[in-house]
Parts: sequence; structure tokens; C-alpha cells
Amino acid sequence: MTHEEAAGPAARPSSLDFGYELLLRMVAISCLVFGVGYWVRLLGFFEGPHWRFDLMPMYWQATAVPLAVLFPFAAIGLWALASWGPVVWVLCASMEAVMYAGFPHLYGDRPWLVLFHALVAVLYIALRAAFALRSRKAH
Repeated sequence: MTHEEAAGPAARPSSLDFGYELLLRMVAISCLVFGVGYWVRLLGFFEGPHWRFDLMPMYWQATAVPLAVLFPFAAIGLWALASWGPVVWVLCASMEAVMYAGFPHLYGDRPWLVLFHALVAVLYIALRAAFALRSRKAH
């Protein structure tokens, strides 16, 4: 008898676990894209108003720099399924929601982005609630 056979059947992740991992990894990819977008804006790869750090107004500089750093950091945490990944994502999503929903006259109007962040937050909360119910049933 091999060691694997003696250990018993391998624990298979549930569909809830799979859904949670899939959500976090999809959000990680979007965070990486958003982060690269902010870096492109900061470095000035494209022509246009406010497409380079030294030409940006102070309010764009104050938001673009932290988001350019935090979004890739959130992507790493989410991809690695680390507990701090969603926390960093919440910081980024909250900042963008305040920017685009609270100050559209400064940052522009991007309701689809605010809606995306809200949808991800609802899905995340629903999955965490499902984990809590599963844990409660197990005990």
C-alpha cells in the first residue's frame, strides 16, 4: 500500500471554493490591467491631455500614483489567494468609486467602472456569506 492510499481519498475542493478562487483570480487580472493603465497614464505613452505625470493636475497626480502602485499589489494578493488581497482591492475600488462617482467633473464619468467594483463587492460578500453558512452547518 502506498502512502497516498493509506492517507485516504484526496479532499476535492467544492464548487464554492472553485467559484471563490475563480472570482479572486479574475479580479486579479482586472487589477493588473487597471494598474498597467495607470502606469501608462503616468509615463505618458499616449498623446492627450493629462497623459503624463508632469502635465497632470494635482488631483490626478494624488490619485493616479497610489492606484498605479496598489492595483498591481492587489493583483498579486488576489492571485495568490492571500487574505490581504481583497483588502487592498477594496482600497483601490473605493478610491476609484469616490473619484468617478463623487467627482465626475474632475475625473470624468465612468459609471461602468463603479458598477463593476460594486458587482465584484456583492459577489465577494455573497461568497464569504456562503462560506460562513457552510462553516456553521459543519459545526
